[in-house]
Amino acid sequence: MGKVLKWCFGILAVLILAIIVLGCVYLGKEWNRTTYFKKTTIDGFDVSEMTSEEVVPILKNAFTAASVRLKEGDKEEAVWSLADLGYTIDEAALKTAAEEALAKQKSSIPVLIDSMMNGNSFEIDVPFVKNAETLASAVNVSAMADERIKNVNAEMSYDEETKTYSIIPEVQGTELNDPDVQHLVQTAVDDAIGGAVPSGDIEVQIPSELYIVPEVLSTNEELNLKVNTYNSYDKAVITYVYGDEKETIDWGTISNWIVFENGEGYLSEQLIREYVMSIGQKYNTIYYNRSFNTSLGTTIQFGESENNYGYLVDEEGEYQQLLADIRANTETEREPVYAYTGIDRSGTDDMRTYVEVSISTQHAWFYKEHTLIIEGDVVTGCVAKKAETQTGIYPIAYKESPATLIPSNETNGTPVTYWMPFFDGQGLHDATWRQAFGGQIYQTNGSHGCVNMPYYLAETIFNEAPTGTPVVLYK
Repeated sequence: MGKVLKWCFGILAVLILAIIVLGCVYLGKEWNRTTYFKKTTIDGFDVSEMTSEEVVPILKNAFTAASVRLKEGDKEEAVWSLADLGYTIDEAALKTAAEEALAKQKSSIPVLIDSMMNGNSFEIDVPFVKNAETLASAVNVSAMADERIKNVNAEMSYDEETKTYSIIPEVQGTELNDPDVQHLVQTAVDDAIGGAVPSGDIEVQIPSELYIVPEVLSTNEELNLKVNTYNSYDKAVITYVYGDEKETIDWGTISNWIVFENGEGYLSEQLIREYVMSIGQKYNTIYYNRSFNTSLGTTIQFGESENNYGYLVDEEGEYQQLLADIRANTETEREPVYAYTGIDRSGTDDMRTYVEVSISTQHAWFYKEHTLIIEGDVVTGCVAKKAETQTGIYPIAYKESPATLIPSNETNGTPVTYWMPFFDGQGLHDATWRQAFGGQIYQTNGSHGCVNMPYYLAETIFNEAPTGTPVVLYK
């Protein structure tokens, strides 16, 4: 019995030793294997019995299969592969990661045994390489399916009927900048790739804030300032009356007088004053050199100091009035503000009615509206007594009937029926004491400077010529 037990224990020991030897041989074989154990996955893919070299293309294809879809609302504008955008797998790095996973399944005997029995589940980040130049070349606005809608800036609009300015709002288009789209796509792709799970197709939606904004919006301060300023003055119409002639300034002119600076819009004092000055330069007639065509067929030139009749614009007064009219934004018809005025005019023709006296021929004419009314011989200031009649152009200051002439050394004041003074005590009047007129009487028996007239001539002029009528006297 004892020998039998001893023999059995010997057999058992040999068996155990054999099992141990066989187990060690098997474990040694598995330790040196170059493939993954059964039931092993990497990033969710079954890699059982595969080498790391065989795993690399599986992961590469899976992680690069996604398409990148650029969308504008519901419409697809462009589709790229990851390779189109310069995204490629770093195969060497991927293989290294796969090999590291292979090594982890036999990092120790217990791990090895567990791997042999249960397999492994590994997650590795798939390494991508990016080429910025490739992405920039592929992603651009010109590659999009739809042509871009251009922006339209907000702008002023003028209604002729209501004479009112308003703002036409801007139109937001679909224009985009290439760098903005490239950044959008790159960010979306970077967020989607490179993990341990392959992504599906990558959808990139164009956000509204990516569109280029119109340069001028309806809220633009400068635009609104112009509209409000223009509406303050654009209805003003000032019609100047120069007798039979008229000249109108409206928004076409006034708009050029508005200045914008420092966030304000205002009427330019300088430009308005320049316009008022131009009125004077065009229509002033007093104190300017004047040519006069005589009834004798000659032309007389009167200097500035000799021309004392006509119209003179009061530049300061007219500036203030014009400024007030424009600010009132209203329509008006008026004469300019004058410093001096005549009796009648048609544009620059302001001597349609006048008395003409030729000292050399001792004759006078009276014209009304360019029509000769009456004429006759006269006697002017005495040459011998150095009391000659003043030459020049002067208005009749006033009319008086009857009147007494200023006393002199020879008289105590001479009564006349019609008295019309024009210069420093000189005037037109009847001289009933004279029996003759004209000729050379004035050389030795002339007046004290007045123009002596026959009664009929003085009467007609007195009754027909209004106060202010110019008297033209020349030699």
